[in-house]
Amino acid sequence: MGSDDLARYPEDGEGPSRLVRLSAFAIAAYTVTNAQFGEFIRSTGYQTDAERYNWSFVFKDFVGADIRQSVRRVPLETPWWLPIARAYWAQPEGLNSTVLDRLDHPVVHVSWNDAQAYCRWSGSRLPSEAEWEFAARGGLEQNTYPWGNELTPEGEHRCNIWQGRFPIQNTAEDGYFGTAPIHAYKPNGYGLYNVAGNVWEWCEDYFSAGYHQETSVNNPICNRISDNRSVRGGSFLCHQSYCNRYRVAARTGNTPNTSSSNIGFRVVRR
Repeated sequence: MGSDDLARYPEDGEGPSRLVRLSAFAIAAYTVTNAQFGEFIRSTGYQTDAERYNWSFVFKDFVGADIRQSVRRVPLETPWWLPIARAYWAQPEGLNSTVLDRLDHPVVHVSWNDAQAYCRWSGSRLPSEAEWEFAARGGLEQNTYPWGNELTPEGEHRCNIWQGRFPIQNTAEDGYFGTAPIHAYKPNGYGLYNVAGNVWEWCEDYFSAGYHQETSVNNPICNRISDNRSVRGGSFLCHQSYCNRYRVAARTGNTPNTSSSNIGFRVVRR
């Protein structure tokens, strides 16, 4: 687990690499879809964090120029995110948008809290970071990506990330400008789809840059309370120049009530 690669982000605590042991677990081949999350909402009447706050972060290119000019921007180091009113999982770009044409896409605008609520309803749980990384590697030892060490082997795109100049132009050479269907691209050696790119995936752990020094060798999980929960896998907005975190060992964190256009989750069962 982890990485000693020069491309890693030391401030994220991606290393040092180490041997860990995990108990058996079953992990979903796909991230939770809009269709599946809709079933949960209809069954429970649950209200997501984005609905309670009445806004969520939407990537700037997903809304019209008139909205981009009128939205009150928040003081962020990432000006491409806009706080859009009424944006939530069923209206990913705000009012008058819908997921009906992307029911097989990963649900987004779900916080860690929302993912936990879905897990309680479905009799599942979020993976630990160690479980997620083990499954995402697909049986390959210390490779950069779930399929090997080359990003586009023989010119073939294997994941949904940003091509072009971020955040100015996305050429969408991989076939998708936003999210891709959950079954896009080839699965890894364990049959998991889109563990690199597409959407960030919430994990159970609290996020700590000292993760590899602080957690156990056996079934490691970070329970030391912090402001952030861990997310893994990168998203369709990741680019080598800005966020080279679609590598298997890459990791970062976000507050558990955060929601945006590029965060989803997959589930685990015993």
